[in-house]
Amino acid sequence: MSKIIGGSYNNLPWQDKPEGYINPVWRYDANPIIGRDAIPTSNSIFNSAVVPYKDGFAGIFRCDSKAVTMDIYAGFSKDGISWDIQPEPIEFTGEDEEITEKVYRYDPRVCYIEDRYYITWCNGYHGPTIGVAYTFDFKNFVQLENAFLPFNRNGVLFPKKIGDKYAMLSRPSDNGHTPFGDIYYSQSKDLEYWGHHRYVMGTCDFEESGWQSTKIGAGATPIETDEGWLLIYHGVLATCNGFVYRIGCALLDLNQPWKVKKRTMNYVLAPDELYERSGDVPNVVFPCAALTDADTGRIAIYYGCADTVVGLAFTTVDELMAAMEVV
Repeated sequence: MSKIIGGSYNNLPWQDKPEGYINPVWRYDANPIIGRDAIPTSNSIFNSAVVPYKDGFAGIFRCDSKAVTMDIYAGFSKDGISWDIQPEPIEFTGEDEEITEKVYRYDPRVCYIEDRYYITWCNGYHGPTIGVAYTFDFKNFVQLENAFLPFNRNGVLFPKKIGDKYAMLSRPSDNGHTPFGDIYYSQSKDLEYWGHHRYVMGTCDFEESGWQSTKIGAGATPIETDEGWLLIYHGVLATCNGFVYRIGCALLDLNQPWKVKKRTMNYVLAPDELYERSGDVPNVVFPCAALTDADTGRIAIYYGCADTVVGLAFTTVDELMAAMEVV
């Protein structure tokens, strides 16, 4: 039995595993939980992140407009399933208007560290890079310096300092749709200057694990367990019909998270349902958040579906540990 290190949340969204179901991750039976038109201006809402907040939950949501511009919005929920998303995008304050100037913002993650909630996202600054901001109340947001030079995507903070330094995973990329990509680890004393970059893991040979043979990227905030950091990530296969995104997981060393202990060769979730296979970008499941309960080992995964809507899936720490192989 593996143990999650963290808080206990008896209001975590949950459904038991269906009888006879053999896969390690199963879907909420009323998916999608957020439709593409949940706010009046949206063309699609997907690739969004949530955290426990007060007696319920808060989140940052990617909402692409009907002009197909990309921005991020705050939202709140009592149960983690029904969401009230604010109709206007987040307005950031910050020391440098050059950095806070809006170009595009998408694919946010949210992470609670020490006394506040940090948001990371793909931020437009002469190409995609990693934006960083914090909030205490999901109403007022302070933007910090971009973490890295362009081009970079999938910036995901660890929920605690590693060896007295903040830590982040990211995927250096190009200015396009990135037909390649590996995960790297970086650290910082102040959330502004990032260095000591370390390779974490990359794609697999097609013959070994084809679903993650083109590119991979960090998904949800890493989950601390007694065996290591549990990372839920996405993997991509290039097919004759375009990219297909699936979900896997890996176990990283607690003290040196760039060292991979285990990893899934078989995916744990794939685009099988109609709302995952059909949309603005077909055949995509893209994880951005995972709520956990330390008492029960339960995990609720929030993921984007076909770049159009938000889905919810469930698993446990033991299910994911059993799905991985030693590397």
